[in-house]
Amino acid sequence: MAQAEHFDALIVGSGTGGTQLALALGGAGKRVAVVERRWIGGSCPNVNCLPSKNEIFTAKIIETIRRYAGQFGSVAAPFSVDMVEVRARKRVMVEELSAAILEAYKANDVTLVSGDGRFVEPRTVEVVLNGGDTRMLTAGQIYLNLGTRASIPPLPGLAASGALTNIEALELDRVPAHLLVLGGGYVALELAQAFSRFGSRVTIIERQQMIASREDLDIGTEILRFLTEEGIDIVTSAEALRVDGRSGQEIRLHLRTASGTRDITASDILVATGRKPNTTGIGLEIADVALDTRGYIKVGDRLETSAPGIWALGECAGSPQFTHVSYDDCRVLQSAMAGGQRTTANRLVPYSMFTDPPLARVGLSEGQARQAGIGHRVAKLPMKAVLRTRTTGETTGFMKAVIDAGSDRILGFAMIGAEASEIMPIVQTAMLAGMPYTGLRDAIFAHPTLAEGLIGLFSSVPAID
Repeated sequence: MAQAEHFDALIVGSGTGGTQLALALGGAGKRVAVVERRWIGGSCPNVNCLPSKNEIFTAKIIETIRRYAGQFGSVAAPFSVDMVEVRARKRVMVEELSAAILEAYKANDVTLVSGDGRFVEPRTVEVVLNGGDTRMLTAGQIYLNLGTRASIPPLPGLAASGALTNIEALELDRVPAHLLVLGGGYVALELAQAFSRFGSRVTIIERQQMIASREDLDIGTEILRFLTEEGIDIVTSAEALRVDGRSGQEIRLHLRTASGTRDITASDILVATGRKPNTTGIGLEIADVALDTRGYIKVGDRLETSAPGIWALGECAGSPQFTHVSYDDCRVLQSAMAGGQRTTANRLVPYSMFTDPPLARVGLSEGQARQAGIGHRVAKLPMKAVLRTRTTGETTGFMKAVIDAGSDRILGFAMIGAEASEIMPIVQTAMLAGMPYTGLRDAIFAHPTLAEGLIGLFSSVPAID
């Protein structure tokens, strides 16, 4: 066995939370090592959040040229989509981000160990280096930032089909002739729309009765409407039975629907049906780190695991699967180190889906308030009532607020519309400050802006009975 190297802190996984923690500890003079087997900085800057938004934005530009140029007094020359160039633009961004993270590690004296880590003793991690050698690492404090990966459902023929996940889809150098998308959640809908705009025929297969099933029905219906208007076929209440063929050549998907069985033939298949934690095969049982029934690490509200001196953060700890939550997990850990009181309890977590138009939401939905038995009032405003959208032509969608029935407290906010993810933080800030909805109703927002729509929205809140 190799001689163990001792560090003050050992972080397994270099995702956003782990990286920020490493930089903070390293910058404070601690001896810190980060174990990362593949993607420096984790999945977000390499294969998930930022690369997908990069290609989604490219798809929006393409759609703008294709559909709207004539409406704005110009005529676009015939053009075609070059996926090699689309991919190249994304790769440049990823390379720049990776270089910046490596430079930050260097500036803060963080040791990066590239390889697969596995517990061999309760406080010792053996790393099989990418070059083939091994290193043995120990630390007084260990932080697990293991992340998640796309889950491939046990559908007969699917694993053998070479199905795409988001990772492979974002590396395509061609436009699939006909892309089947399994799943109706955020990743599925974002990529389905992007590839439709690149020129693919796209069919979405969703097991639930509505896409975006975690949202209120009016939101799911609006998303269904604008995606269908763009030419995307959406099959809901559909159970996938079997897959035949090879993705990239010919795929046949056998389905059971309310109207009976049917087959769909396509060129490619993309799986976006959920994620699972990267907690198997790394010896967590040796470290006495307990998992829940889904395989996520059990943690307290300060992210402590069942093993003394070991914490977990980010998606592997069951935190909401957003990069901004992983970053906040880092702040929870820093607070604990400093004797502060910050915890993961009762966090107001916002999120966005980057379709076009995007969806943004924070707080309770109407359905969640009803399910919890919370008395509430609802206000809605169509985006076409916001004058800024008349200048841009982006009138799709609506704003929606959920207000407490007996007070002026804002319980939740949702928006489908242009720049929704930039408008939502205004309402989130008001909620964090405990501001009543009347504060936004009576505010002065610049004209003509999308934020101005908040005045109209909150002016329509029903009076207390």
